[in-house]
Amino acid sequence: MADESFDVVVIGAGPGGYVCAIRCAQLGLKTACVEKRAALGGTCLNIGCIPSKALLQSSELYEQANGHLGHHGIKVAGVELDLPTMMERKDKVVDTLTKGIAGLFKKNKITHLSGTGKIVDAGTVDVDGTQVKTKNIVIATGSDVAGLPGIEIDEKRIVSSTGALALPKVPKRMVVIGGGFIGLEMGSVWRRLGSEVTVVEFLDRLAPGMDGDIAKDFHRTLKRQGMTFRLGTKVTGVKTTKKELQLTVESAAGGDAETIACDVVLMSVGRKPYTEGLGLAEVGVEMDDRGRVAINDHFGTSVAGIYAIGDCIKGPMLAHKAEDEGMAAAEIIAGKPGHVNYGVIPGVVYTDPEAASVGKTEEDLKADGADYVVGKFPMMANSRARTYDQTAGMVKILADAKTDRVLGVHILGSGAGELIAEAAVAMEFGASSEDIARTCHAHPTFSEAVREAALAVANRAIHF
Repeated sequence: MADESFDVVVIGAGPGGYVCAIRCAQLGLKTACVEKRAALGGTCLNIGCIPSKALLQSSELYEQANGHLGHHGIKVAGVELDLPTMMERKDKVVDTLTKGIAGLFKKNKITHLSGTGKIVDAGTVDVDGTQVKTKNIVIATGSDVAGLPGIEIDEKRIVSSTGALALPKVPKRMVVIGGGFIGLEMGSVWRRLGSEVTVVEFLDRLAPGMDGDIAKDFHRTLKRQGMTFRLGTKVTGVKTTKKELQLTVESAAGGDAETIACDVVLMSVGRKPYTEGLGLAEVGVEMDDRGRVAINDHFGTSVAGIYAIGDCIKGPMLAHKAEDEGMAAAEIIAGKPGHVNYGVIPGVVYTDPEAASVGKTEEDLKADGADYVVGKFPMMANSRARTYDQTAGMVKILADAKTDRVLGVHILGSGAGELIAEAAVAMEFGASSEDIARTCHAHPTFSEAVREAALAVANRAIHF
């Protein structure tokens, strides 16, 4: 390996890194990818997106079987939770997909360098003591769990999302610190499996960044399902006793402290860029004021030949955002145009119902002083939603008041993560709400709610 050199070395084999490596190889570049984990796929495939969705699906089925099928004429008795088997299935899903990435590397003749990468200079990456020469380097190291001062994550009783994916038993009481996407998803899993879940959020609302109307409806829906919320509340400490954990909390505005007792604490206050040990300062790669790798409009860092993508740079920490950046960076390195439309990156919370969005929120538009029109349609008026007993939520479309161009779409409802793709495609092509409204949608489908919301922009929804 010491004598072998590459056109591109990608550091990190998560969604951004492995996609970048594959696209580089497709473009004829001799490519290597460095990964310190035993399995490819990064946080997303190993301890993030994929295992969490597997548990979300399993827990939804358990909840349905455990008392939600009777009115369908399906009598189920003696339902039992087999948590080890549920976890085993989750692990098999992860194993299959990570092995699939390894297969793609072989197919595309990408060299997998197993170990920890450190940049020596613009043309050299050290992988556990072996010097690898390259013309270009792509930093795709992702992010790590963020914490709170004075609260130590042990992945047993005080857990991050990683520990929450592998609890050996259902905790009687769980407190989730942070009301963002990850905390709500994992909180939903353990609530369905029998835990009493309390979410403590510093802000006075859930899911910061979500459209306000959707967030309020989302909050009400999760509350009806049995989750407890303490909004506008901060955690000041956690005391561990043999019997339980005791969280000290107080109002975010200040006030008397109180205690919340539980068996497991899930720390879910966000993520931070992972750049430790990469040697960035030594080679002169500049960072921004939030600890992210600073880049230009072409993903280039302050050092020529070194690029960065994904969670370790600016923008939302989303796997699909990293994938788009990985493809764009590969194309730029190969001398081709590469571009990411950051205005059309969807976000999804995979609870039940799902919450999904793309584009501007109404709060964004108000802050911008934009002249806009709103169209809303409730899922309760959608035929397919009625037949599926999935009537919670709505579709909300925001359009420019003069041009009718779609500026944002926000959905709370069953399959919202799939429905949002239609909105993303429409916005990518500059569609108007009229374009969506005049496009025939199959009946009966959840997607009809998107069309009805588009019709509602002009006050002509048919079914509400």
